[in-house]
Amino acid sequence: MIRFIISRILQSIGVMLAVGLIAFALFTYVGDPVNNMLGPSASTDDRARLRTELGLDDPFLVQYARFIGRAVQGDFGLSYQYARPVIDIVAERLPATAELSLVAVFLALLVGIPMGIYAGIRPRSWLSKLFMSVSLIGVSLPTFFTGIVLIVLFAIVLRWLPPFGRGDVVMLGWWSTGLLSWSGLKSILLPSVTLSLFQMTLIMRLVRSEMLEIVRTDYIRFAQARGLTSRAIYFRHALKNTLVPVITITGLQMGSIIAFAVITETVFQWPGLGLLFIQALNFGDIPVMAAYLVFVSLMFVAINLFVDILYFVVDPRLRSGWT
Repeated sequence: MIRFIISRILQSIGVMLAVGLIAFALFTYVGDPVNNMLGPSASTDDRARLRTELGLDDPFLVQYARFIGRAVQGDFGLSYQYARPVIDIVAERLPATAELSLVAVFLALLVGIPMGIYAGIRPRSWLSKLFMSVSLIGVSLPTFFTGIVLIVLFAIVLRWLPPFGRGDVVMLGWWSTGLLSWSGLKSILLPSVTLSLFQMTLIMRLVRSEMLEIVRTDYIRFAQARGLTSRAIYFRHALKNTLVPVITITGLQMGSIIAFAVITETVFQWPGLGLLFIQALNFGDIPVMAAYLVFVSLMFVAINLFVDILYFVVDPRLRSGWT
């Protein structure tokens, strides 16, 4: 098992180095941070002096090596836009994105799993057909369109929920949370529903397909022949095996939710990492853009590494292969 874990860790390190190289190479040529920081009226000497102070005159490989060396230590340099350490800005925006992602995952599981179970148990009922139709709409509609429709309906027409912002937050040490205030709870509903809609439909269709496959297996038929109740058959035996791939997909989708939060946070002006990335992109803030992409990639790599290790523990075929 140690060999397996070391191999996956080395592969993860290689992936992170490649992502860092791509991110730094792409964002180096996006905009001119010197022009954004000094303005068009700055003199040539002032521009040259600032480029030297920022290290933008150094060769590309030197800048990349400096970026990797600092990133390993959690230092992504100073933001060109805010003139503050990037790690401090990310720490301020991280709670908003983390709460939004966790609430979106919770809603997707809370709604998607029961809908998938019912659609798998009663596939020919009118409610199951309605669930499948709604799932097609949820998969097909783009996130920004869904967010705009929800804003128009619940914030402008009905005036039940705020259209943007995070509401009042409560500080718990360095962590800021809006889940402990009424305005924060109302503010997170629309963006979390928008972000969870695609994941909800994906989980529902996955649970439905797994349930349809499992209810036709021999051990389910044997349980029915023993006279067990439908609740015991479906929820004690079938659901337990159905949730194995669901847990895997949900874990992998956590990284996707953080990545997709860019659009949702922009539509609802949610003060998280996604909105920070869009603002940095418009300004040409290379350190912030690179830090965001490295952070999202790290989430994907960490979750995949955890899933690989979990598979190694659960599946004896992998252990025998590595032995």
